[in-house]
Amino acid sequence: MSNKKIRIMLVDDHVVLRMGLATAANCEPDMEVVGQAENGEDAIPECRKCQPEVVVLDMRMPKLGGIETIKLLKKEFPSIKILVFSNYASGEEATQAYRAGAAGFVVKDMPLDNLIQGIRSVHNDEQYVPPEIANRLSSQVLSQLTKRELEVLAQVAKGRSNKEIANELNLVEGTVKVHLTNILSKLGVSDRTQAILAAVKRGLIHIE
Repeated sequence: MSNKKIRIMLVDDHVVLRMGLATAANCEPDMEVVGQAENGEDAIPECRKCQPEVVVLDMRMPKLGGIETIKLLKKEFPSIKILVFSNYASGEEATQAYRAGAAGFVVKDMPLDNLIQGIRSVHNDEQYVPPEIANRLSSQVLSQLTKRELEVLAQVAKGRSNKEIANELNLVEGTVKVHLTNILSKLGVSDRTQAILAAVKRGLIHIE
């Protein structure tokens, strides 16, 4: 297990909330809050300074709103993972956040564990969509596959078994099964063959 901590930046206009989140995250053995900003405008220079891997971001802030901030952050720092932490979770707002480049969405009245889990998930290149949010999102957003899922799918298209895929991508076989379950669910299909057909049709993968 790596000792490297997930570098986190918090962007929220409520200082007490930021302090609480910083304390909670810093208590986790694998996390470290390296920067804070109180609005989207301040988030950009702060991000340049502290080089976070995950940004936890409020949607409704003064000066620059959440959607604009997500777009600007992703444009300048493409590899950064953004987890929205908001009081508001309308389907439209969540959908806009994902389209702008957010990787996860947590509502402020959820248990703090959800936020901690969300940070780890997005850091691992996974989407974090709690069920309460998922049923409000458009199916188009939910069908977006992560980079790792696309890699697994490309291997499936080559006719490889779970074991072969695990060897090829340096994964445990059980992890491959989890990715496959997510892929089938997101594409709305029930088996590997249908997944390949659906993915080719949507332009997600190309058969050589």
